[in-house]
Amino acid sequence: MDDLGDDRLLALTPSRPAAFAVFYRRHERAILAYLRQRTGDAELAADLAAETFAAALVGAARFKPGGDPAIAWLFGIARNKWLHARRRGAVEDRARRRLRMEPLVLEDEDLERIDRLAETEWAAALLADLPADQAQAVRERVVEERSYEQIAAVMRCSPSVVRKRVSRGLAAMRTAIGEKP
Repeated sequence: MDDLGDDRLLALTPSRPAAFAVFYRRHERAILAYLRQRTGDAELAADLAAETFAAALVGAARFKPGGDPAIAWLFGIARNKWLHARRRGAVEDRARRRLRMEPLVLEDEDLERIDRLAETEWAAALLADLPADQAQAVRERVVEERSYEQIAAVMRCSPSVVRKRVSRGLAAMRTAIGEKP
C-alpha cells in the first residue's frame, strides 16, 4: 500500500484500516512539526497530533477525493484542533475516546524528537505536495535565497515565470496550513 496516493488510502480506510496506518506514517512527522511550531510545546503538539489523526481516522469515509489534497484536509483538521485547544485551554479528546485510544505517555527523548521536527519537517512536507516546478522555485527563492534572475537561469525560463511559480507555490502552502493569503 505504500505506493498508493493519499486519496486512495483514505478511500480504503473504512474497509482496510491498514491503509490509514500508511497515511499516518506518511504524515505524522509533518503534523507533529506543524503543531509543535504553532503551540511551542512538544507535549501539547503530541496530544493535538493524536487527536488530529484520531479525527481523521473517524472522518476518513467523509473525505472527498478530487478536491483539495488529502494533506490539506489533514492540516485543516490539525489547525482546527489547535485553534479549539487554544480557545478552550485544553486538548479535546473526543475522537480518541471514541476510538478507545489510551492517553499518550511521552518520554523525554520523544519530546526532544518533536522539538527537532518543528524546525524542518512540516515545510518539507508542504513542498513535497507542490508541483515540481513550483517546489523548485519556492525552495530556491525562500530556502536558498537566490534571486529571481538566478533561479530563471537554472530553470530556463523568465524571472516573471519564476515569480508566478513562487507566488503560486507559497499560496498553495498557505492554503494547506489554513492561512489566508
